[in-house]
Amino acid sequence: MRLTLVLCLSLSFYAVPALAQAPAGPPPCSAAEHRQFDFWVGTWDVRVAGNVAGGNEITLEEDGCVLHEHWRGSQGGTGQSFNFYDRAAKQWRQVWIDSGGNPLDLWGGLVEGKMVLVGKTATPKGSARQRITWSQNGDGSVRQLWESSTDDGNTWAVSFDGTYRKR
Repeated sequence: MRLTLVLCLSLSFYAVPALAQAPAGPPPCSAAEHRQFDFWVGTWDVRVAGNVAGGNEITLEEDGCVLHEHWRGSQGGTGQSFNFYDRAAKQWRQVWIDSGGNPLDLWGGLVEGKMVLVGKTATPKGSARQRITWSQNGDGSVRQLWESSTDDGNTWAVSFDGTYRKR
């Protein structure tokens, strides 16, 4: 028992200075790619065609590696998403789930200054493509345009066209 205690103390004595001397590098998510979606961070009131659609809080978490969305619709529905830059894929990813258990998995990145993420969802008739575009407006608001396609992207129908204004 005494030998174990002495050995542990000895290892702790040597390990602490070694950790303290580790080279300090940039935070793991400090590259410019990780900041491309920061314009969406904030607490927002969301309107569609002038009518209140809900509220959304987007927080920056995990040392700046994740944008965490907390949606609350005006009709009572809720949902959350995790948005992050995948270094290996060199793309942005959003993983969404709502209070009805409806998932959404999107991939993409900046296109002409707008964040564009696309994916597929299951439908009763097969699948549908989903495309969501976030664009920052000159007045600080953000437009979120969600479009769906049931013909493999040949035509698109608007599912949601909301304007985010900071509270």
